[in-house]
Amino acid sequence: MEGYIETAQPVGSTNVARRDDIAVSSATVRNEMVALEQDGYLAQPHTSAGRIPTDKGYRFFVDSLVGPGQLDLNRTHQVRSFFASAHGALEDMLHQTSQLLSNLTDYAAVVVGPAHEQATIRSVQLVGIGTRTGLVVAVLSNGVVEKATVDLGDDVGDERLGAATAHLSHALVGGTLASLPTLPPSGDPLLDDICATAVRGLAGGHEKEPTEVFVGGASRVANAFDAVETVRRVLGTLEQQFVVVTLLRDVLDRGLSVAIGAEHGFDALAECSLIVAPYEVEGEVAGSIGVLGPTRMHYPEALAAVAVVSQRLGRHLSEG
Repeated sequence: MEGYIETAQPVGSTNVARRDDIAVSSATVRNEMVALEQDGYLAQPHTSAGRIPTDKGYRFFVDSLVGPGQLDLNRTHQVRSFFASAHGALEDMLHQTSQLLSNLTDYAAVVVGPAHEQATIRSVQLVGIGTRTGLVVAVLSNGVVEKATVDLGDDVGDERLGAATAHLSHALVGGTLASLPTLPPSGDPLLDDICATAVRGLAGGHEKEPTEVFVGGASRVANAFDAVETVRRVLGTLEQQFVVVTLLRDVLDRGLSVAIGAEHGFDALAECSLIVAPYEVEGEVAGSIGVLGPTRMHYPEALAAVAVVSQRLGRHLSEG
């Protein structure tokens, strides 16, 4: 298995028998390889060639691994440095995270952004930006900042804007943009009108947008396959955001962290394996990350990278 992953060439019995940890003859190895082929774990591309693992063989190999393994010191340093200096808009950071994961594994990397409608509201503020115009700002638990410009109708002073911010915060913080409540009356009709306008602005500005997908290192897929048609199919799939989101969610919903070959059900990716993990923000699953590469990928290294990056990304977003 490891020999084929390293060389991408069929492995013969003689090469296996030469390993220091193998204490049997090449004839014995050959007999065992024939038995493994009959059981569906190995395949022989053509007569007189060595054997290569099948999807069933890769599955046995992955299932036999104990945990995701550990990143080496160089990769560990890359992850620490990245998150120590990560800042800026959420979209930029998720895109950069996909690039980091691709660099760590040398495969295509995918980061699915948080679903805004599931994030809770951390803070709300209403500020004046003109004589009759205000800006309502909601900061969400997943790091997203939602803003909407609203028409206040009257010249509203700072004192009433402050009171509106306090009223909005009391009613909205801890809830979600997908289920904004009807605000309770404050006793001040003008203040109630201002707050209702702000809520409508947030609701209108927050149409359920498609979940964002960030793909890093797509060009690395081209280096993993010899057949041009395979490369075309894989790259075409990565360009379809809905398909990518569905693929990652389906794998996680089935309780898997690794989908090998035909296991993920997408014909275009039949020669690929996908390693995926969710990331959590404040204890709730916010999104997912994954790497896509050939079935002969370095599973222990890729599993370690996905595990570490998902944990660090969730921690970074939770800390704000």
